[in-house]
Formats: sequence, C-alpha cells, structure tokens
Amino acid sequence: MDIRNIAIIAHVDHGKTTITDAIMKQTGVSSEDSSMDSDDLEKERGITIYAKNASINYKDIKINIVDTPGHADFGSEVERVLRAIDSVVLVVDAQEGPMPQTRFVLKKSLELGHKPMVVINKIDKPAARLGEVEDEIYELFLDLGADDEQLDFPTVYAIGRDGIAKKDPEDDSKDMTPLLDMIIEHVEPAENNIQAPLRLQPFSLAYDDFLGRLAVARVYEGTLEKGSLFVKNLEGEIRDAKVIKIFTFNGIEKVEVQKAQAGDIVIFAGIDNIDIGETVCASEDAEVLPAIVVDEPTISLNFLVNDSPFAGKEGKFVTREQIRERLEKELEINVGLRVDFSGSNFLVYGRGEMHIAVLLENMRREGFELAVSQPHVIFKEEDGKKLEPFEELTITVPEEYSGAIIEKLGKRKGQMVDMKHNSDGIRMLFEIPTRGALGYRGEFVVDTKGEGILSSRFLEFREYVGEIKKRAAGSMISGATGKALGYSLANLQQRGMLYIGASTDVYEGQVIGDTAKGDEMTVNPIKGKNLTNVRASGSDDAINLTPHKPLTIETGMEIMAEDEYLEITPESVRLRKQFLTENDRVKARRKK
Repeated sequence: MDIRNIAIIAHVDHGKTTITDAIMKQTGVSSEDSSMDSDDLEKERGITIYAKNASINYKDIKINIVDTPGHADFGSEVERVLRAIDSVVLVVDAQEGPMPQTRFVLKKSLELGHKPMVVINKIDKPAARLGEVEDEIYELFLDLGADDEQLDFPTVYAIGRDGIAKKDPEDDSKDMTPLLDMIIEHVEPAENNIQAPLRLQPFSLAYDDFLGRLAVARVYEGTLEKGSLFVKNLEGEIRDAKVIKIFTFNGIEKVEVQKAQAGDIVIFAGIDNIDIGETVCASEDAEVLPAIVVDEPTISLNFLVNDSPFAGKEGKFVTREQIRERLEKELEINVGLRVDFSGSNFLVYGRGEMHIAVLLENMRREGFELAVSQPHVIFKEEDGKKLEPFEELTITVPEEYSGAIIEKLGKRKGQMVDMKHNSDGIRMLFEIPTRGALGYRGEFVVDTKGEGILSSRFLEFREYVGEIKKRAAGSMISGATGKALGYSLANLQQRGMLYIGASTDVYEGQVIGDTAKGDEMTVNPIKGKNLTNVRASGSDDAINLTPHKPLTIETGMEIMAEDEYLEITPESVRLRKQFLTENDRVKARRKK
C-alpha cells in the first residue's frame, strides 16, 4: 500500500487546523462541522493543544496527517510527532511571516533531515506581504542551517478558510488540489518493509475508559497483529506485552483493523505500561529504535487541597486523594508534565504558564476544587554556577507603543537583540529570563491596547541574572466575610483595580483587588452606608462603579504574590492570602 506520512507545523493561529479541515472535507472524510480541534478548550481558545491524527485517501494513496500544536508550551507534543513522519508542511501567515514557534518547529524538522514544503496562508488578508514573507522564510531556512535540498522547498499559496490552494497567487483555483498534488509529488512513500520482523515506536499516548492506555505509533518494519509481543526500553530491559485491539484512521475517526503494515500510523490498546519512545517488537533480540527526547519543564508550582472558608461549596472532587488520582491520569497522556507526589502537597512541573493553566481549566470543568501556589522557575546547578531558563520574545506592535515595552522589559532584565520596521509595525526580539517573562502577557495587552502580538519560545539555560522586581501593585485584602456592597466598593475603586463586583460573597483574607501605590491594604468591602434621618444635598448621589476585572486562571497565576494562593473551583477563581487573618500574616512575616 502506498502511504505518505506528513505533519502540519506552524506558529499558533497561522491556520494549520483550518487547512487540515479543508483537506478532509475535500476528500470526503469529514462533514461540514467536524474539526481537528475537538477538545472544548481548543474550540474556545482557537488553538491546538493536543497533537491529532487524521488520514485521507487521494488518488489511491493514503496520506496520514498529524496536526501539531503551535504554542511553545506544547512543544513537547511537536517533537515526538516529527520523529514519526517523513515530511512536514510548514504553514506561514501571509501578514505575520515566520514567528518564534515557526522557527522552533522548523529547526526540529530540519535537524531530523525532513524536506519541508511551505504553504503561505491567508493571502486574502488586506495587509498580506507575500514578497517580504517569502524572503523571510528563505532567510529563516538559511539561519537554521538548511542544506541545499532543504532550501529548494516547493511553495503553495492558500486561503485556508475558503478551502483554496494555488500554485501561483494569481491562479484561479477552487479547492485544495494544488496542495494535495504537492504532497504526492514531494513526499517519499513510507518504507514498507513487510518481510522484516515487527518494530514500532509510540510517539503519543491517549486514554480510553474501557480499553485503558492507548498508544499512537509508527510501524517502522513488519506487520502489527493482535497477540503477544515484547517491549524494549533504552536501557535494554525487555517485558512481555499483548496487543488486544488495533485501529487506523479514516479522517479523524478510529477504524478497527486486524493488522497494520510498515509505514502506517496506528493506535493500539492492551499494553498498559507502555511509554513514549519504547520499541515494540516481535523478537527479543530486535534492535531498539532511537530515543525520543522531550524538552524538560521550565516552571513548577504546588497543587494543594482547597482549605478556604468557601471550600467544598461548588466542587465535587475536593480531597487530596481525588486530586492525586486525577494527576496520575494526566501523566498517562501529558508527556511535558511531571509531578512529585512525595510531599504533603503535589509539586507539579510544566512547560509554561499556559501548559499548567490548560490542565487546571480542564480539572475545574470536571468538578475539581483546589488551590495552587505561585509558579516558580526551575533552576539548575552546573559547575558550581546557578542556571535559569531564558526565553526569546518576538513582539510586533504599532510604533507608538514600542517605548513602553522596551522600558518594561528592561526592568525585567530583558535585552533587545533585534528591531525591524515592517509594514505591520515594529518587530522586536528580546532575550529574557523566564522569571522576567512570567506574568508579562497581561501587562502587554494593556500597554498595547490589545494591538500587539507577543510570542515566546524557550532558548536555553543561562547563568542566573539576579533579582527581578516585577509587580508594582500591592494587594487589597478583605478584612471581613460577607457580601461586598456597591457603596463600599465605590470608595475602594479609587485605590486600585477591583477583581470583584457588588453582591459578590467574599471572605476574610481574600484578595479583592490591587492597590496602585504598591502597598498591601486590608479593607472592609461589606460596609454599608450609615443611615440617619438627616438629609443633606449630595449625600444620596448615585453610586458609579467602574467595571471590575474578573480573574481568570492565567491572570491569577501572573499577578499572584509569593504569600498568596489561587483558589480554583468549578464556578470561581479567587486570589487569597495563605494566612487569612491580619494577625497570622504579621506572625508569619516576623518568623520569616
């Protein structure tokens, strides 16, 4: 059977999933409303979080397509996928051009020897700059050390939303045929050495309530059939295993098959302790396939049982044991995550704020209630030196906002390494410690009035750069428990930004806003107006409340202080002090 295996790679929101959906609709394997982004969070945020597989038939050739995430926090998904395919389709936005994640995924695929094909998408944008973007893509290939064969990449122009691809921007095309033809022409058929003994390697994991752990794998040699096999890891340890079900893909649907041949991408069940990168083989003396290395985590934080005064009011799952079970289940499929279960709290290591925020959002939707501590960067020791992770920030903004951004990032120990004037604004490159970048996104949106684009990618561990003072605002803490009243909030809003509105239930020790001056302040949001029988002009004026800024998981993680917890329940996200009463906080400060 003629099989081609490709991955679609791009920066977040450049149109990977839209193009994949259009290809599937054209080849008749999906309906109008089905999409590769099947997870609720993916639909809401409009980003891909989990790598997904699909398969189509075109001109009697089977094409396996893997749609990869574009956000840096989910980079561990991309790396594994690239090992299992034979070529990549690089999608680039015709206005934004190559972005940090474009660089990250392209670098990985060039290192593995893939010969990329390029799709310049969204060519119908009024601000599209085709000539400039083509030059930028070529420069990026050169920068990343592409060889002559890789530099000779074919290009197709697309309007993914309308399901149109063109060989030339001026061509009159009605569908994705030029892209499909390019894939058939430039991707080598997958090696199908059926005579050799079976060897396959899982690159992704899934979970099924009935079948248990599922592994998504590329069959490199031989034929996979149900029955007894061996699993070998890099250390050479061998264990017996049994495959009970095998599926291949038709569109995004899983189709059960009796066997699968070399070259195909399959999903199989039966081996509950299988891990990514292990080799499944038919004989004990088979050679182990090369390792799949996943980037290490860069931040850590504690997951705790929620012990606030409002604990247990909204959540179904509130105990330590329930949280532990849920994290163990997450580790089955989330390879970029690590959890230390040894302490009284669970220490969770992740790839970035968004990586953790997605997990927390999924947990609260399932009915979990928990608290998390402030995220910290993971430090390393090497040759007696303290090292910390650094990131590259790419920022595109209208010119008038550039000064504020340079000043803010300078305070966070960011260094500008490049600055260019483009038709869509100024593009700046910064190298900054991850500590400095933590919590900056919220400020960036405010400083650029929502007009800027900020993207980041992990660079490397470098020497520790000293203390960074980030947060200028202080916390406004409720000193009482009850219902917040508009009369009281109207006075408090002059001191800073509020996170709650009138009639919200609050408790003592809850952070209800920030203070512009940067000092902590304990206030009484439940105080009503003293009523007397004396009337004076102006005393009964209407209360004007400025709209408050509700907390989300991500903004909470960005703004929380060292001595605060973020309380997450199915209905609410609250910020609170670790010690709820003023007395306890004073005692804790003295101890420190």
